[in-house]
Amino acid sequence: MKHSIEEVKLKNGARGLLIDVPGASVMNTKVEFRAGMRFAKKPELHEIAHVVEHLSFGANSKYKDEQAYETDFTKNGAYHNAWTSDFDVCYETECADFEWDRIMDLKRVAITSPRFNEEELKSEKGNVRAELTSYMNDYTRLLWPRLQKSIGEDVPNLRERLATVPNIEVKDIREHYRRTHTAENMRFVITGQVKPRKRQIIKMLEEWDLKPGERFDIPEDELHTSDPVLIRRKDASNITFGFCFVIPRRLSTGEIRTMDCLNHILNGTMSSRIFGQARKRGLVYGMCSATSNSAKNASWDFDGEVNEDNAGALFDLIQKELTRVLKGDISDKDIEAAKSYALGRYQMGAQTVGQISDYYSENYFLSDDIEDYARVPEGIKAVDKEAIVKLACEFASSGIHGFVAVGSCERQLILDMAERLRV
Repeated sequence: MKHSIEEVKLKNGARGLLIDVPGASVMNTKVEFRAGMRFAKKPELHEIAHVVEHLSFGANSKYKDEQAYETDFTKNGAYHNAWTSDFDVCYETECADFEWDRIMDLKRVAITSPRFNEEELKSEKGNVRAELTSYMNDYTRLLWPRLQKSIGEDVPNLRERLATVPNIEVKDIREHYRRTHTAENMRFVITGQVKPRKRQIIKMLEEWDLKPGERFDIPEDELHTSDPVLIRRKDASNITFGFCFVIPRRLSTGEIRTMDCLNHILNGTMSSRIFGQARKRGLVYGMCSATSNSAKNASWDFDGEVNEDNAGALFDLIQKELTRVLKGDISDKDIEAAKSYALGRYQMGAQTVGQISDYYSENYFLSDDIEDYARVPEGIKAVDKEAIVKLACEFASSGIHGFVAVGSCERQLILDMAERLRV
């Protein structure tokens, strides 16, 4: 979908993107605050941002409870959601174009005038506990926080997160909200038919009753390589694993495109070097790799699930293929195929207002960067073998590596798997 972007700064210090999609039938709005778990006032309240998120569409200055708000909000099919991460709390809505202004005003009411109360807090603490407890049975969700912690990130594991929920009181919720939900700490991305309504949108946003504050800096951790970690689960029939290579800097947009192509070559399809060969040999049902940026570093992550009997063969294959990459053993045919795939996914990647919003919001909320979607093809076409090998070598030699597995096996097997990754 064709679209144009403009960054605006409100009089109160909030900033955001207005993304105009001519003729769009829906409006998507994301409002983000740096208010995630890492900004809790003390470690014993770590999960407070998660509870604030759960309370975000509850009682407020206009509606007595969540049910009343929900009934009015959704009467014409509109959707809302909120999510929390280590650093962010984000509120998202999507609605039919004809009611965009009504929904934006309801979003204002929810964000700027919550009435946190004991009854709803009790309910949502129970819901947060249930959510986190369910993650204990999702081994991929279980292992990644443990891996983050093992390499030096200041984050608790799931069991430790659960232990903080009972500590949270209404006074803590109100303090966290007042400190984090300020005008300067707010970013937004509004996508739809915004150009003809620009003045009205800005006027509505500037009427939001948010106090002055600051845009919080994202904390920086001192990362290091860790010993392999086994999370023992007696009922785990397979080994669920995750490992990462981290470099202490952000990747550029071009470097992300380069690593995307490498990940496709290694794990993208049934013909890929690691996943494709492993499937053909019956070693693994599923595994993947991806590269991600945070504010201070970049991570090259792998995860999957393997039977104990196949673990050695799978990790020999992983080691073999990573070593080939580091030595520059990548054919022009492989690279061109990965670039062709990426260009096809690019063409499919902006078919909806929501997809356009998602593309821009990730980088904008993290670093205020605006990555022009129209320039993606030239970035993909610029990928070459030299860039792939250089980046892969930087990750492999970074000195910041982690490995965590969940299983019922002996720890020695996990040590052997990790040892096979030496490249």
